[in-house]
Amino acid sequence: MGNISRSHRSYGSHKSHGSLVRFQTAALLVGLSLLAAESAALAFGITDTGVTVSDVVLPPQQSPAPPDPRPPDPAPPDSAFQAVDTYIQEQLDSMGIPGAAVVIVRDGKQVHAGAFGRADDSGRAMTVQTPLLLASTSKSLTAMAVLQQVEAGRLALDEPVVTHLPWFSLRDSRASSITVRHLLHQASGLSSADGTAFEASDTQAPEAIEQGVRDLAGAMLEGNPGEAFGYSNANYNILGLLVQTVSGQPFGEYIEEHVFAPLAMTHSHITRASAEADNIARGYSLWFGSFWRQTEVPAPTTGMPSTTMYASAEDLGHELIALLGGGTYLENRVLRPESVEAMLTPRVRVDDSKQYAMAWFSRPLDESVNPAARPPDTSQLPQLLEHQGEWGNTHTYKAMVPASGLGVVLVINANDTSAPSRLKALDSNILRILHGQAPVPTVVQEDWLQRNGWVVSSALLLAELGSFVLALTIILRTRTRRRSISPAARNQWPLIIFAAAALTLDAFLLWLSVSYAPAHFETHLAVIVRQFPDIGFTLVPALALAVLWPVPRTLWLLARMLPKNPTAAPRLGRPTVPAA
Repeated sequence: MGNISRSHRSYGSHKSHGSLVRFQTAALLVGLSLLAAESAALAFGITDTGVTVSDVVLPPQQSPAPPDPRPPDPAPPDSAFQAVDTYIQEQLDSMGIPGAAVVIVRDGKQVHAGAFGRADDSGRAMTVQTPLLLASTSKSLTAMAVLQQVEAGRLALDEPVVTHLPWFSLRDSRASSITVRHLLHQASGLSSADGTAFEASDTQAPEAIEQGVRDLAGAMLEGNPGEAFGYSNANYNILGLLVQTVSGQPFGEYIEEHVFAPLAMTHSHITRASAEADNIARGYSLWFGSFWRQTEVPAPTTGMPSTTMYASAEDLGHELIALLGGGTYLENRVLRPESVEAMLTPRVRVDDSKQYAMAWFSRPLDESVNPAARPPDTSQLPQLLEHQGEWGNTHTYKAMVPASGLGVVLVINANDTSAPSRLKALDSNILRILHGQAPVPTVVQEDWLQRNGWVVSSALLLAELGSFVLALTIILRTRTRRRSISPAARNQWPLIIFAAAALTLDAFLLWLSVSYAPAHFETHLAVIVRQFPDIGFTLVPALALAVLWPVPRTLWLLARMLPKNPTAAPRLGRPTVPAA
């Protein structure tokens, strides 16, 4: 979301932006909101940390951090599992969320599973075996495949992408120095916007992954490869193509055979058609901040390695068991222990509290302490590895606490793109409950613009419709009156003012939609229209009016203002009184 979506679209930080100058504030508060949904898919950009190469991507020969010496946390009691179920059900009831499923693993086995609500409009029950679109939690599956190829000697972490894709190029000569490691750690320099462009499409073609990478040829890097963290789906799409190239198998087939099969992920899929045949959970979007509606959002195979795989909560639990167990699930080894260690070792600094490993964010487990108490020394907290997936109609979450062997999966077949933090709060509160803490109230983190994007897009549509109706009324009235009132006797200033105001509205809407908002929110107009359906529902007709109506409207208004007799000038002010 996409995602927008994203943020439209994954777990990450939005780039911060300065406030607008005062004389623009009123207009921009109305306009910018229509394109502010985060979407996760759409909100993938991360502020440049400004650290050096050695600070960001550690040299491959450097030893990883020593094992955590702290004793593991005690296992959550059964009452904690019941509290998790109660909390999720309460949140579904209060927010109207259609369905969800949770799986908790510990010490190499599933210790709890729960499902809630419905999977689609038919009322079919949600289960822990019901697949749904993963969004960015797809990335860890791709990282597994890459490390398998490293183990096989077909890839090396520090070799350039062009070693295996000699045609790979961007509109930036630095592209030739992007390595496999840079891609895995989201440090290639590719932008968030370049990583969301594919989300406007809904192609299901098998060759779409390669085409999507080739379409990056016009991209510019935001920084030197390896210099700073910058979240982009494009990084993992390139990795998927590398796996496909060196393995000699289509990427999807490789994932099915070498990741899904050994992990017994029997309800996981690489295409929408396959997931639909397995009774997929249909996604829901919150429309106009008021009601959940089953909504089809594009999920092209272009983004399969980064965002558009499908899996059930139970299957994702199998993945966590393998990673927490050194790369083995039910005696099936998917990765060597040293590969798992490399995958889960953070090497890139995101901000003061977060780092990035390979497809996993790392931070202190703040949820294990009472938030009302004095802020703890975070160095004494257990490490949390987590990733969220945000699409226009789904939310997914995976988390691991290596020190205690705890893993958590939450999947929701819905998303509120105007305020995705409302669903992200469930992720954190489940962790709190499992660590003996009470859930905290949800704090909506999105700004006014994002929360009210649908309001602003609707207001702009109404303004365009009002302009359209008023222009027709003026044209028809002046047509009937010009027979009785000569052009020289008519006051033309109202028509001039209206024509100028209407053109200003059109120009503002076009500038906002085509220029300012895509740059400000690091995405593309087409992605917003496709990934955020309520905004697209009102924005598309508003843009159509702003593009198609100004020229005929202006010509007709000019025709009403200009006299039929070219020697008679139109009257712009009060009539002059002839001298006595």
